[in-house]
Amino acid sequence: MRQPFEKPRALEPSTLELIDAIRTKVVDVAAQYADEVDRHARFPAETLNALREVRALSAAVPRELGGMGCGMRELATMCSTLAGACGSSAMVLAMHHIQVACLVRHGLSSPELRQYLKDLAANQYLLGSMTSEVGTQGDTRSSICAVERAAGRFTLKKDATTASYCAYADAILVTCRRASDAAASDQVLVLVKQKDSALKQTTTWDTMGMRGTCSPGFRLESSGPEQHIVPGAFADSSAQTMVPYSHILWSSLWWGIAADAVAKAGQFVRGEARKQPGTVPPGATRLAEASAQLQALRHNWLALACEFDELAQRPDGMQQLLTMGWALKMNNLKITASEAAPQVVHKALQIIGVLGFKNDSKYSVTRHYRDVLSASLMISNDRIAGKSAAMLLVFKDE
Repeated sequence: MRQPFEKPRALEPSTLELIDAIRTKVVDVAAQYADEVDRHARFPAETLNALREVRALSAAVPRELGGMGCGMRELATMCSTLAGACGSSAMVLAMHHIQVACLVRHGLSSPELRQYLKDLAANQYLLGSMTSEVGTQGDTRSSICAVERAAGRFTLKKDATTASYCAYADAILVTCRRASDAAASDQVLVLVKQKDSALKQTTTWDTMGMRGTCSPGFRLESSGPEQHIVPGAFADSSAQTMVPYSHILWSSLWWGIAADAVAKAGQFVRGEARKQPGTVPPGATRLAEASAQLQALRHNWLALACEFDELAQRPDGMQQLLTMGWALKMNNLKITASEAAPQVVHKALQIIGVLGFKNDSKYSVTRHYRDVLSASLMISNDRIAGKSAAMLLVFKDE
C-alpha cells in the first residue's frame, strides 16, 4: 500500500536567499524592460543577465556539482515570483529549469554530462529546447529526424516548427529518433552546444503573447561527441521529468501572471473605495471572486510540487511517475491551470475597466492577458484531454 505523504521539507536558507534575490534584484529589472520586450518581441537579455548575477540558472543543478540542488517547489516559486513582472522572462527561466532537470535526473551516469552541469553552474549557461518538428503535428513524443553515430561522434539535423529561444541559448536539448532505423516514438535527447551547431531561422515570432520568448522555427545542423546523447529513452525522461516539470512550473508562472493582474485590480478597487468612504465599490465582489480562484490555482500547483518533491525522495518515486495515476494528475493540472489563469486575468480586467484595457495605464493588464492566453496552446488542451479520456477508460483509482 502506498505510504501517506509526509510534511513538505523546509526550504534551505540558501534557497530562500536565492528566491529573495530574485524578488529584490531580478523582478525590478524584468518589470523595467517587460513592455519593451513585449512591444518589440525581443529576448529579455537584461533579465537573463540579472538571473545570472544571482546564479539562478544553476538552481536545479545538484550542490555537489556547484548548483543549489533546488526541488520542484523552490523552482516553481522562482518562476511565479518572476512571472508577475514579465511572463516571457519567467517562461524562459521555467524552460531552462526543465532542460537542466532532464540532464540532472537522466544524465548523471555520463561523466561528460556531469562535467557539463559543472560548467553550467560555473558559467551560468542557458539551456534551450527543441522538441517540435515539421511533420509531427505538434506531437513531441514522435520524431522524424534521427541521430547518427560514427567514430565516437553524432550528427543530427532537425527542422523544428518552434525552438525555445535557441538563438540565445548556450546549448539546446533536442529530441530525435535513436537511430535512422528506429520507430518515430523511439526517441533520445541530445545535448547540442552552440559551438557544435548551425541554426537557420525558418519562421517568424510575431505572436499575441509571450513575445519575448523568441521561439520561431529553426533548421538545426549539429555534430558533437557521442557522449552528449542523454542515456536512456526519452519516453522515460519525458514522463518522469519533462512533463511534470513543464506542467508544474508553467502552472506556477501562469498563477504568477494572474496574481499580478489581481494585485492591480486590488489597487484599483481600494483607490475607488478611498474616493467614497463608507461604501463598497462595485468591483469589490468580483475582486473577492478572483481572489478565491487565485487561491485555488496556487494550492493546485503547490500541492503537486510538494508531492513531486516527496516522490523524489522515495526509492520507488521514479516508477510512480510512470503510472497512469500520476499522468492524469499532470494532465488535470495543466488543463485546469491553463483555463483558470485566463479567467482570473479576465476578471481583473472587468474590475479595472478601461484603465486595465489601456496599454499606457499603471493598471494595464493587456500584456498579462495576452501572455496567459498562451497557456492552453502550450501542448494543446484538446490533445491532453483526449489522452486523459483514453486513460480514464481503463484507470482505476486506488
